[in-house]
Amino acid sequence: MSHTQYETCIKACNECVTACEHCLSACLLEDDIKIMVRCIELDQDCADICNLAARFMARGSKYIAKICDLCAQVCQECGDECNKHTMEHCQQCAQACYRCADECRKMA
Repeated sequence: MSHTQYETCIKACNECVTACEHCLSACLLEDDIKIMVRCIELDQDCADICNLAARFMARGSKYIAKICDLCAQVCQECGDECNKHTMEHCQQCAQACYRCADECRKMA
């Protein structure tokens, strides 16, 4: 099965990985890091599951629907957490997470 049918979702996953990695790095530099702990944890989880989902789609794994369902859940939760913070990196991450969650739901 060709990976091209997953192209949009793979792109959204890869963009989400980048946004989450940037967000968690920027969160570590915030003055009050204690309020950023949950955001950092979710950024890590989200980046990892998005990377995994993109890899599963690229190879046409039979587990795409299950991985994408989990990915959508993690992206939604990460987006919701990032959206609570006013920093630009969190807001950009939230938007990338929501886009990825929407794309992954289509695959699930």
